[in-house]
Amino acid sequence: MLTPAPALAKQAAPGEAAEIARCIRVAARGLGWLEKTLWGLRTQEAGWIGAEIANTNGTHDLGPLQINTWWVPRLARLIDRPEHQVRHWLRYNACFNAEAARWIFLSGLETTGAYWKAVGVYHSPTGWRQRAYAAKVANHMRIRFGPDVFAASSAGERR
Repeated sequence: MLTPAPALAKQAAPGEAAEIARCIRVAARGLGWLEKTLWGLRTQEAGWIGAEIANTNGTHDLGPLQINTWWVPRLARLIDRPEHQVRHWLRYNACFNAEAARWIFLSGLETTGAYWKAVGVYHSPTGWRQRAYAAKVANHMRIRFGPDVFAASSAGERR
């Protein structure tokens, strides 16, 4: 996944923001740290239901959390569904999109063993892009949840 083009700002359809919020809450499975993480990713990605943003490398970013099409074959194999169906769901189903974002992030966390590295891996395989992206996500999380978002209680819950 190379540097994606930023999602173009779009006015959300009525009820869309509430649906995305519900799907993030469901995908977090009651884990506050994970819900905050998904919100940080969602705010940075700034997608919407139906979004398909072209990248310079020929891939596209899909839906509210802008899942790169690079993930489509992997997700399709994981859930044993055709790639075209997975791509459609990523684009138009906010909950499937949030679940995919959860899986991508948690897979990165399992692989790297490092929270901020996993946030960066969500965006790019390139170290400097990962660091820049993680800093942006951290900033979004601070703005949304306050300066104590990374306090010891939050870190303790994370592990």
